[in-house]
Amino acid sequence: MLEIGKCQKLQMLEKGAYGVILDGKDRGRLLLPLSQCPDNAAPGDELEVFVYLDSEGDPVPTTHRPAAELGQVAWLEVVSLSTVGAFVNWGLSKDLFIPFAEQQHKLIEGRHTLVKVYLDNQGRLAGSTRVDHWIKDDSQGFKRGDKVKLIIADRTELGFKAIVNHQYWGLLYSNELFQKLRKGQQIEGYIKQARDDGRLDLTLTKPGFSKDRIKNVNDAILAALEDNDGFITVTDKSPPEEISAAFGVSKKVFKQAVGSLYKQRLISLEKSGIRKN
Repeated sequence: MLEIGKCQKLQMLEKGAYGVILDGKDRGRLLLPLSQCPDNAAPGDELEVFVYLDSEGDPVPTTHRPAAELGQVAWLEVVSLSTVGAFVNWGLSKDLFIPFAEQQHKLIEGRHTLVKVYLDNQGRLAGSTRVDHWIKDDSQGFKRGDKVKLIIADRTELGFKAIVNHQYWGLLYSNELFQKLRKGQQIEGYIKQARDDGRLDLTLTKPGFSKDRIKNVNDAILAALEDNDGFITVTDKSPPEEISAAFGVSKKVFKQAVGSLYKQRLISLEKSGIRKN
């Protein structure tokens, strides 16, 4: 069955002067413009396409990838407003429509907003800014250390709410962040804790001690010492932001690496910095 709003592989049936015919399964034969077809493609090959509906409700394949597929969330720009809703740019020639009923707040042309892609009651792709309506608080199947995809949402008193794998809410705590985050940013993270109530605590660094990770930071510190005549002013007492800017890791990980080098007698710790032995 053809999946509307999803990327999928469809078999190429014919190739003509103006386009190629793809097997649209239960929706029949679909035309893909020749400009979107690889030059070396031949009948029998499978092409990966995204399928959406045109204004007549007919399926249209394209090799262009939208910012979000059905069921996903993306940070999209509002490109126009109308008497029935708004339109956002999601990377296709046909903008995504957000009806008034699915607008949680007033949309302003030129501004960005978080949008969830869904199918309306007529089977057409549409967008919703009522993200809370679609994203769940109670997750299932996660465990500590699982790698996940995050989309940064609103800031709270404790930190940042983030959408986990386009489906669930999680929380990044401010006191554990070592880099600046912005709303709509897509970033990889990890499950720090999956609570009994299904809520997720998140982290941007993999939980637990990792020898490989510490070794990489050790190497970076030693390289920085070599490049700076054996002395750097960053220490385990430096602000997290300074440590992150210099080495791209949290203060906790940096302190573990410094401790490892100190135990190996490779460095000396001074009030103003770190010196290579």
